[in-house]
Amino acid sequence: MSWVLVLLSFIVLSGDGIISEGASRPRVVNVGAIFGLNTLHGKVANIAMKAAEDDVNSDPSFLGGSKLRILMYDAKRSGFLSIMGALRFMETDAVAIVGPQTSIMAHVLSYIANELKVPMLSFTALDPSLSPLQFPFFVQTAPSDLFLMRAIAEMITYYGWSEVVALYNDDDNSRNGVTSLGDELERRRCKISYKAVLPLDVVITSPREIIDELIKIQEMESRVIIVNTFPKTGTMIFEEAKKLGMMEQGYVWIATTWLTSLLDSLPSEKIEAIRGVLTLRIHTPESRKRRDFVSRWNKLSNGTVGLNVYGLYAYDTVWIIARAVKSLLDSGANVSFSSDSKLTSLKGGTLNLGALSVFDQGPQFLDYIVDTKMSGVTGLVQFLPDRSMFQPAYDIINIVDDNNGFKQIGYWSNHSGLSVIPPELLYSKPSNRSSSNQHLYNVTWPGGTSETPRGWVFPKNGRRLRIGVPNRASFKDFVSSVKGSNKVEGHSIDVFEAAIKLLPYPVPHEFVLFGDGLKNPNYNELVNNVSTGVFDAVVGDIAIVKRRTRIVDFTQPYIESGLVVVAAVTKLNDTPWAFLRPFTPPMWAVTAAFFLIIGSVIWILEHRINDEFRGPPRSQVVTILWFSFSTMFFSHRENTVSTLGRVVLLIWLFVVLILTSSYTASLTSILTVQQLNSPIKGVDTLMSSSERVGFQVGSYAENYMIDELNIARSRLVALGSPKEYATALQNGTVSAIVDERPYVDLFLSEFCGFAIRGQAFTRSGWGFAFPRDSPLAVDMSTAILGLSETGQLQKIREKWLSKSNCSNLNGSYSDDDQEQLKLRSFWGLFLMCGVACFIALFIYFFKIVRDFCNDHNPEEEARVPSPESSHSNTLQTFLAYFDEKEDKTKKRLKRKRNHHDLSVKSSRQN
Repeated sequence: MSWVLVLLSFIVLSGDGIISEGASRPRVVNVGAIFGLNTLHGKVANIAMKAAEDDVNSDPSFLGGSKLRILMYDAKRSGFLSIMGALRFMETDAVAIVGPQTSIMAHVLSYIANELKVPMLSFTALDPSLSPLQFPFFVQTAPSDLFLMRAIAEMITYYGWSEVVALYNDDDNSRNGVTSLGDELERRRCKISYKAVLPLDVVITSPREIIDELIKIQEMESRVIIVNTFPKTGTMIFEEAKKLGMMEQGYVWIATTWLTSLLDSLPSEKIEAIRGVLTLRIHTPESRKRRDFVSRWNKLSNGTVGLNVYGLYAYDTVWIIARAVKSLLDSGANVSFSSDSKLTSLKGGTLNLGALSVFDQGPQFLDYIVDTKMSGVTGLVQFLPDRSMFQPAYDIINIVDDNNGFKQIGYWSNHSGLSVIPPELLYSKPSNRSSSNQHLYNVTWPGGTSETPRGWVFPKNGRRLRIGVPNRASFKDFVSSVKGSNKVEGHSIDVFEAAIKLLPYPVPHEFVLFGDGLKNPNYNELVNNVSTGVFDAVVGDIAIVKRRTRIVDFTQPYIESGLVVVAAVTKLNDTPWAFLRPFTPPMWAVTAAFFLIIGSVIWILEHRINDEFRGPPRSQVVTILWFSFSTMFFSHRENTVSTLGRVVLLIWLFVVLILTSSYTASLTSILTVQQLNSPIKGVDTLMSSSERVGFQVGSYAENYMIDELNIARSRLVALGSPKEYATALQNGTVSAIVDERPYVDLFLSEFCGFAIRGQAFTRSGWGFAFPRDSPLAVDMSTAILGLSETGQLQKIREKWLSKSNCSNLNGSYSDDDQEQLKLRSFWGLFLMCGVACFIALFIYFFKIVRDFCNDHNPEEEARVPSPESSHSNTLQTFLAYFDEKEDKTKKRLKRKRNHHDLSVKSSRQN
């Protein structure tokens, strides 16, 4: 505070202030106001505050007989006079000060307000850096410019721009507003590419400084210009921009709230060529109070000036103070002032510092101010805990013609972002800031176009883009230099040139080779040169990997890539026994066993009733084998067996059909698809072994294997060409090679006896690298997608990369164990067949045992002397019965029944 006191020592003040009476209900409560009455905001504020003063005093009961007096001080836009005005109000025992008008003076005078406990309220000094933590007695009664800059940042994002130019005066309000804009843009991955700083609004006397800055902006890339200034400076900016041709198609101009204030207050004053400009106005919802005040304005102002939004906030600010005064008086507190001991102790000067007094009830009065909740002409007036205004919102305005006519294209609110619906209708709904919920009406842009400008152009400095190109020593089909010239060619170059042709604007460029051409360059260094400004872009076989995306922006990938493992292989299907490979050995064994099982089950079921299953043992074994295997080819054999046998055969035929179809499909695959064998099965084999691994010079595969796969650097071998790949694999220098898929495909098309083992263990692609936030990267991505959709990308690939010298040996392949049909895939079929056999046998044996018991003579068994011989004879009798043909059994049973019937008849006759 010492610097403020030193400043005060050079000011001589008069002591003619009006002192309010010391009674509990003072006759007059003084409120100071500091404005430049010759300025637009000063004129509007003066009228609005006087109207509010009259309205407050029109009801004597409101302040209990006290009067509110607004003491207006004309600072004439002078900082010195603003300080004098503030100190004069401190002499007159003012309970509050409305103002100052500018943020520069707000920073200075807030120290005085803090010292003397006098609240200072401003609706025009909206600098975001005026923090209540630093200046507790300073209160912004209109939304801080922090929200204004947030709204502009969201507009930038909505239209898809990434860079803007900020044009502003070098004062606290403009400068700190632009700083806030930069912070908001950075959160959205956008930025201010250039800050054009102009002198203070009050000192600009000629447009020379403005012209110089506009010429600089013309030479830059960004065409989105934010004008955060004051009416005087802003008017000069647009007039000079028109002369320089900067109000034509392709430019975007966004003016802050100064422009709407000017158009609202001085509708008859036309500004040259602002058609297509976007601007903002603090949103005030429609209400009866607002309409009534607007209708009174012409009478209040005598037609001298139109009402702008700051006039509404001036009116409400007086009412905020009046309500706080009412709360203070109603609480029983006195309105009293006392001397400041720090000031009275200063001696030796002519300054009457003792006249300055401290507002004793200042802290309590400040609390009443920030606790205000009322319905004013601006809508709901309420402060949040951080002293910001409740529900800040802005109207978004578009100037549509040369007569300064404008239309509203939407709103911005801190609740829901951009919308065409008034914010007050959205406050009752949950906040939705998703991109799909952001909407604005169509805009008329500079030049009269309705098409959204791209927002950037190539700088008009005559320099062609320097495109870095890797000077490769191998795999030159992707990119290489043409011998005897500075030209480059290859797959990547053709893709880049084709994409450039799809852009709606020319891109002058030149290719610059990177590397000596004797070995492949380091691609990380090549990409780093984009971030450091050596190259404007890099074109080539550049893999999009994480570490590179941190420093540059890549386009959409134009070819898929990923690391794969290549190893030497041997062919498996060039043998006379290849037909056995569809089934694994266990599968063959179980299948053969079931053929025998099915034959045995059918023999058991048919032996007693079917002549084909009788005869000598050797003949029956042959019948079993022939019948079981012939079911594969002669399904009609099922008609020669019994019902149980037919059921078993049908189930077995179902199983055989599935096995046959699976076998046929697998065998077809084996005979048509190359089957390759190698001890290297994929990346897991490399990680678990100690074999040496090759990689391409300059590739990111080296760092990936070391950092991600934990393969020791000593195991890695750098190789420089496809021929070195083949030689190293053939002589065992390396057991495998790890490289990107496009290189490997090209290698395999030329060298045979090698194949990819396993799957790609990384997923990436190749793209073109541009500086961070480059708009050209976005447009090139769109062009690459266009090439892909039209098929041109595939044609370029076929031109350079579709070649093969290996008769499709490296096209499709699989590991040995991947194509074989395993037992676990078919155990359900075998189980089903086994259950059917078991049920059939159970039914059959039940029937046999029943018939045997009916045919067996217990009296013959009684003649047997011992149990052992009895059981043995019974078993032999059963086996003989089982082996006996069923016809003989039936005849014997018939004879027994006839004999039994005769015996019964004879006994009855006797």
